[in-house]
Parts: sequence; structure tokens; C-alpha cells
Amino acid sequence: MLININAFINDESGAVTVDWVVLTAALVGLGLAVMSVVSGGIEDLSTDIGQALTDTDPLTNPFTSNTTFTETPSGG
Repeated sequence: MLININAFINDESGAVTVDWVVLTAALVGLGLAVMSVVSGGIEDLSTDIGQALTDTDPLTNPFTSNTTFTETPSGG
């Protein structure tokens, strides 16, 4: 019985797996921490982009002092 316990204590066959599990958990934790820090800024930026798109008139050219385009009938 004592020989089996000593063999179990000295067995290192799963040590590499434990290392990879710890490293993976650290990477997942780091990813979650980065996501929580960055998410507020991304939310503000997406709100600003949405508001800019809502305020944009598709019939104006943003490159030439807001000249309004007129639709011409096709088949000219």
C-alpha cells in the first residue's frame, strides 16, 4: 500500500497538462480584463459613428462644400 502511495506522489505524467491549463486560464483572464477596460470606449465610439451616420444626408457630397445632388431621370 505504501509503495502505491509513493508511486502516485512521484508520478509526473500530468504536470505538462496542468501547466497548459494554468497558462490558458491566465490568457483567458487577461482577455476578459482587456475586454472590460476597452468595452466602454468602443461603446462610445460606436454611438458616435451611429449618430454621424444618422446625421449624414446621402444627397450631399461631403467633399465639395455640401453641394446637393439632384436625381436625373434615366433613359436620357
